[in-house]
Amino acid sequence: MMKNLIVVVLLAISSSGFTLTVSCGHLFDSEQGQFVENQVIEIDQGEVVSVADINDQTIDLNMSDGYCLPGLIDTHTHLSSQMGPDSYIKKFTLNAADVTLNAVRYADRTLQAGFTTVRDLGDSFGVTVALRDAIKAGKVSGPRIFTSGKSLATTGGHADPSNGYRDGLHPPTTPGDGVINGVDEARRAVRLHYQDGADLIKITATGGVLSQASSGDNSQFAEDELEAIIDIAQDYGFKVAAHAHGQAGMKRAIEAGVDSIEHGSYLDDEIVKLMKKHDTYLVPTLMAGAFVTEKAKEDGYFPPMVAQKAATIGPIMGAAFKRAYDGGVKIAFGTDSGVSEHGRNADEFALMVAQGMSPTEAIMAATRTAAELIGDDKIGVIKRGSYADMVVVKNNPLDDIQILTDIPVVIKGGQIVKNEY
Repeated sequence: MMKNLIVVVLLAISSSGFTLTVSCGHLFDSEQGQFVENQVIEIDQGEVVSVADINDQTIDLNMSDGYCLPGLIDTHTHLSSQMGPDSYIKKFTLNAADVTLNAVRYADRTLQAGFTTVRDLGDSFGVTVALRDAIKAGKVSGPRIFTSGKSLATTGGHADPSNGYRDGLHPPTTPGDGVINGVDEARRAVRLHYQDGADLIKITATGGVLSQASSGDNSQFAEDELEAIIDIAQDYGFKVAAHAHGQAGMKRAIEAGVDSIEHGSYLDDEIVKLMKKHDTYLVPTLMAGAFVTEKAKEDGYFPPMVAQKAATIGPIMGAAFKRAYDGGVKIAFGTDSGVSEHGRNADEFALMVAQGMSPTEAIMAATRTAAELIGDDKIGVIKRGSYADMVVVKNNPLDDIQILTDIPVVIKGGQIVKNEY
């Protein structure tokens, strides 16, 4: 009966339309990195009104013994796609409507997994801008989305949508497709993203694993192009995320002023020092590394060029994370979901812990630190004025971080979107 009290309270008050009251036997304070015992949270109009000790005046002492945490944040997703052995064929067959419908499904899976906020770093057809707005309007279910829209690339580089096509099959790419060559086109591409409603900019500073191009780590933007992107991005209030595997490309991107390095596979001690100097975050995406490492062993899953890169880069990503963590780099939780399966985002926690991060630090990476990277102080915390985003689990995730892979209660903006407690 005690374990079920939180369900009774949530359902009774939510259905009445009044202020939602949540009793938490253990509430994770993501600012201090610890659980606080016996708290009651008052929610109104989708925001937290108060957080206080439970006492005889506020609630019956037969309270829940659940563990409440801020809604989780994934700072690197791709909601418009999901990798499979047929992915390289599907780009010839899927139109914008197909991609949009898939994105709606993937967004709901992500929210059901307890991730109430995501950064989406590279889509097709700009669908995550529309998806973000549809979710905000209550038309479909999904997390809060901060989207970059289409990733910015150079001709032939990672995220050039014409890669893998024979000559004449794909029309010439332009800044409107997210492909730039030179300073003027770099500026134009950022301005077009502003016009299209993006929240941030994502660049592919180096080659990548899954693109059909020979190098996975070579530099792909000149210094003046990077400076132009950062300059215009700052004018529009955009943060800039940089996909980067290789050292030279990371160094250029960090010195140009990007806010985060995504992946960071070949980072070394020099890059660690540079990231600390420039206050650059690492988003490690260990799940993506584990996924491509495994799939590279399957005949035919990837094209040969991709399989070779996957077998080379995937296995080193864990060591890069550990080097950054040991060196004191700020680390924000990010999975690259869409490479791996949507809705499995929390599998990243165990990979981070396996490389030396404590469960407390891993949770903070997916709450407070992720919110800092995004630049929104209303997410990643449970306190007065924050969004009423919360997850509840039955046991202490600091004892077993994998508890977060099966979250029974999800609340977003004061609305119960999942209740299996």
